Amino acid sequence: MQLDDLYRRVIMDHYKNPRNRGTFDNDAVTVNLNNPTCGDRISLQLLLKDGIVQEAKYTGEGCSISMSSASMMTDAVKGKTMEQALDLADRFSSLMKGEEVDFDDYEDLEALSGVNKFPARIKCATLAWNALRKGIDEEDNVQ
Repeated sequence: MQLDDLYRRVIMDHYKNPRNRGTFDNDAVTVNLNNPTCGDRISLQLLLKDGIVQEAKYTGEGCSISMSSASMMTDAVKGKTMEQALDLADRFSSLMKGEEVDFDDYEDLEALSGVNKFPARIKCATLAWNALRKGIDEEDNVQ
């Protein structure tokens, strides 16, 4: 099996079997974003306590790239400090620019590395990550 096929399978697995899809009943930081060029939308909820992403969930609609990226992102940031989560977001941005990035702590993200070959799809892949940045920024401004 070629690497592209493996990456495609990882993306489709996250799309068909999303991790952390849903909402919280309690007070969570909530960020709603959409990508007007393609119609993708996400509502990201973060439970942040003592500077740590305790939990992350999302709902939304969109293409397999945006929804898979949201699934991967919510899995990857749980248990991380806000700084670590932002570092992960920065590394993901570098990946989208075509830079080689190692996600040894969460390898599924590497499956999205081919997205940078399709500039119109980069916004799809980064939608959830932009919501993460906005949510952490809003939490920082509250404290």
